Amino acid sequence: MEQEKIIAKAGEIINAKTDYIGGGMEGYATLALIDENGYPTASTLTIAKADGIKWLTFNTSLSRDSVKRIKKCNRASVCVNSSEFNITLVGTIEILTDLKTRKDNWFSVMEHQWSGVDDPEYCVLRFNTERYSLFVGYEELKGNL
Repeated sequence: MEQEKIIAKAGEIINAKTDYIGGGMEGYATLALIDENGYPTASTLTIAKADGIKWLTFNTSLSRDSVKRIKKCNRASVCVNSSEFNITLVGTIEILTDLKTRKDNWFSVMEHQWSGVDDPEYCVLRFNTERYSLFVGYEELKGNL
C-alpha cells in the first residue's frame, strides 16, 4: 500500500471514531501527556472531532489534571488502536475555550457533565499532529506532517 493510501486509511479510521452517539470504546483514544514530575501519563478520552491524522479534539473540564499538565507542557501523543491497526500521533495540544470551538465540539449527550456550551468548566483540547507512526492494513509507515 502506498504512503498516501496508508495515511488516508488511518484518517478514515480516526474520523469514523468521532461519534459520541452509540458510546462504547470505539470512539476513544489514549492521550499521553507529561505530568508535573516529568513522567508520561496516559488517559482515555472520547474523540470529539478530527481531520484525519492532522488534528483531533477532545472535550474536558478546565479543572482536570490533563488541563493542568498541558499548561506546563503542551507536548503530547495520541494512540488509536485495535487488533487490526495502531495509529500513534505525536505533536502538541492546546486548550481552547472560545465559544465557536465549544459549540463546534458540543454533543447533547454531554449535558450530564456540563450545563451547556457556556459552562465555565467546559473546554476543548485540540491535538495537532507533527509526526506519526502508522500500522494499517498490515503496512507500516512513519513520517512528519
